[in-house]
Amino acid sequence: MLWQAAPVTLLLIAGFVLVMVIQSLLGVRIDDPSMADLLRFGANFLPATLHEPWRLVSSGFLHIGILHLLFNSFAMYYLGQAAEMILGGLRLLGLFLLSVMGGSLLVNYEAWQMWQLGKMPTLTAGASGGIMGIGAFLLILAMCKTPVGYVLNTKGLAITMAINLLMGFAVDGISNAGHIGGSLVGVTAGVLYTLLHRLAKHQWLPWVISAVVLVSIYAWQMATWNALLS
Repeated sequence: MLWQAAPVTLLLIAGFVLVMVIQSLLGVRIDDPSMADLLRFGANFLPATLHEPWRLVSSGFLHIGILHLLFNSFAMYYLGQAAEMILGGLRLLGLFLLSVMGGSLLVNYEAWQMWQLGKMPTLTAGASGGIMGIGAFLLILAMCKTPVGYVLNTKGLAITMAINLLMGFAVDGISNAGHIGGSLVGVTAGVLYTLLHRLAKHQWLPWVISAVVLVSIYAWQMATWNALLS
């Protein structure tokens, strides 16, 4: 049963659904929410996020429409349980949150570039950055043949990741920066995990390094943004 094999995966999916249920109960049109509604529930939006850094993560639990929720929930079910059986629940949660943060940071860098060109920064929401991070992590383990106790399908993972990245270029409304940012975190964690997997006492090191890098990027973005506005 999923609850026994991958409880954190199930809790993350339940979290996605719960946020949408709360939105609906509070009168939000879940398939056509306003920008104000999305901001109220934690969407990532550069001017707001630089003063409210929790949006880097909260945006990963907020979805725009039923189809968006269903697609990401299915992807989390498929990739999350595989990663959780390898990593355990806490490290899977860490990987997901860091990947969401990485996706949000790259989105904000893109938004900052748009602002300099006189365009409105984009507003983003969805778990896809975190899910892409998990997928990229598993793909690195599969490509490196890291001994994790399970056989990972390299071809299947590569096709899944490629399709999701290509959709970001082909379909309007999908944040490719979020997908790429999350994937970069997953690749970093996967490479470090592969290098250190034999040293059990360092099993959290990939997550610590990723967190330090992401916090540093956020601090740089905040300093740059404030300098731009001053």
